Amino acid sequence: MDIRETVLEIAKNARRASFILANVSTDAKDKALREIAIQLIHHEDYLIEENEKDVEYARRKGLSKAMIERLTLDEKAIRAMAQGLEEVAALPDPVGKITSMWRRPNGLLVGRMRIPLGVIGIIYESRPNVTADAAALCLKSGNAVILRGGSEAINSNRGISLILRGVLRLQGLPEDAVQFIPTVEREAVNVMLELEEYIDLIIPRGGEELIRAVVSQSRIPVIKHYKGVCHIFVDESADLEMAYAICMNAKTQRPGVCNAMETLLVHKNVAGSFLPEMAARLRKAGVTLRGCEKTRAIVPDVEAAKEEDWYAEYLDLILAVRVVENLDEAVAHIEKYGSLHTESIITRDYTNSQRFLAEVNSSTVLVNASTRFSDGFQLGLGAEIGISTTKLHAFGPMGLEELTTTKFIVYGNGQVRT
Repeated sequence: MDIRETVLEIAKNARRASFILANVSTDAKDKALREIAIQLIHHEDYLIEENEKDVEYARRKGLSKAMIERLTLDEKAIRAMAQGLEEVAALPDPVGKITSMWRRPNGLLVGRMRIPLGVIGIIYESRPNVTADAAALCLKSGNAVILRGGSEAINSNRGISLILRGVLRLQGLPEDAVQFIPTVEREAVNVMLELEEYIDLIIPRGGEELIRAVVSQSRIPVIKHYKGVCHIFVDESADLEMAYAICMNAKTQRPGVCNAMETLLVHKNVAGSFLPEMAARLRKAGVTLRGCEKTRAIVPDVEAAKEEDWYAEYLDLILAVRVVENLDEAVAHIEKYGSLHTESIITRDYTNSQRFLAEVNSSTVLVNASTRFSDGFQLGLGAEIGISTTKLHAFGPMGLEELTTTKFIVYGNGQVRT
């Protein structure tokens, strides 16, 4: 078969499998997830051998050290994947959950029940662990999944998917509930994005360029977040020692992730006392600062910020700093330059904290806490399949419940409409 026929057949098989998986019991799904965890560890040597092919290919292509690190599977990484599967198995199953119930005047009992979305397509780059993580979350939520990883991880992803499908088959579950597109050709993605009859949702995981390309081509709804331009606003009533600690964590703990702080906003009334010490601590950690004129008047050797810095997701030890007049200006800055990802306010003023929560329109808004907590595991979801900065149908970190929707269920006793 050519690529189009191959992808179409994969999608049709996934659709058929989704109807079966939607009605599989929680116990059966959890048993399969735990067995997959066991088999990943049992096949460690095989997975590492397949991964070495990808790493060698990445080195020949001249991929960055950071990219190769994300690509590499070792014993620790494989055991972390297995642990992730165990954690998903331990989570509550959202499928079949009744979210509300009410009685109508005519006696009808009306409710909403959670059901799987159906077939989910995952398009992702580099990290082989996404293959196991995404499949686990889809399996637990009753969804079939079609996995299309990047060319740099083709052997690793194929190896993991073979183990996943083998366990499903041996457990008596539909192995086509986990599908892997076995080609690196771009045409496979193009075909996949046309198959709205068989695929219900697309989730791209990777850089902004990948996500925008998927959105521009897809006929299928796409869960997306282009980038994470995350802000912290240090209010005039902030506990400055708390602010130092939170800002350092948000910028330097893992600067290359989407929930790291990229812009620091500081109230003018505390800027003079806060910024010199904050700048010194950040510089000691290797952070380059780019500031507005007011920031540079307080810390003169800060680089001058340009307009594009306020939009930037650096994913690096670089931070934009701006002094603002008040809370209103901070909120306006976030509204103009933000990416609807994550924002935090450091304040001791309850009214300002509540205004910030209400007026900032991002998917995760925090008070007196690091932006690094915008993460499914950290927020108690157990795991996440990604972060959405669109409001249909999920907003923020997406766990199991966000991989379901609801249908109406109605109990009657002979009622007819008049």
